[in-house]
Amino acid sequence: MTDLALHNYFRSSTSVRVRAALNLKGLAFDYIPLSLLKGEQASAEHLALNPSGLVPTLVTPQGALPQSLAIIEWLDEVHPEPPLLPADPWGRARVRSLAHIVALDIHPVNNLRILKHLEAEFGAGAEGKAAWFRKWASAGMDALETRLSSDPETGDFCHKNKVGLADLCLYAQVLNNARFNVDMTPYPTIRRIHENCLAIPALNDASPEFQPDAG
Repeated sequence: MTDLALHNYFRSSTSVRVRAALNLKGLAFDYIPLSLLKGEQASAEHLALNPSGLVPTLVTPQGALPQSLAIIEWLDEVHPEPPLLPADPWGRARVRSLAHIVALDIHPVNNLRILKHLEAEFGAGAEGKAAWFRKWASAGMDALETRLSSDPETGDFCHKNKVGLADLCLYAQVLNNARFNVDMTPYPTIRRIHENCLAIPALNDASPEFQPDAG
């Protein structure tokens, strides 16, 4: 047992973000798997921790904390090394703005409950759901690529040459894009940053295929 327990799903991109942050900061945590396909996130036990019935949820000595970006920012404040946000106000705002393209523009319309709803309510099949995913993922990638490629503050990573919050979101989203055959050819800056992320063991180890519930 550790002081931190992460209730998550191996393939969840929001869970990937948090696992990567925990790994970067060298923090031990208990891995609590929840199968989204089996609906385990909707159990009474999990709803008591996270009334939204979503993942991830980080259980801390102070209580349960849902929402991946809130978790990462809390980790960054409590365990500030290495920092995942810049020290200056503009830098922090820029990084959050880039992260939000993924976390607020792409992910909410492409997560599993949306794809399930498309199937249940509108009869969308596998290809229909994949086309929906690609439409909104590509729209977000277009915006993110434009921002990153045109800004001199972009370096090896989204903000200069240190991995941070925006990179965790980018990294997890690109992994998810591959599942739905999103064409990444138009996004050379994103692809370059993603390759740099893959070279960091803490991020690579957070990938879905390395998790105990990957099966």
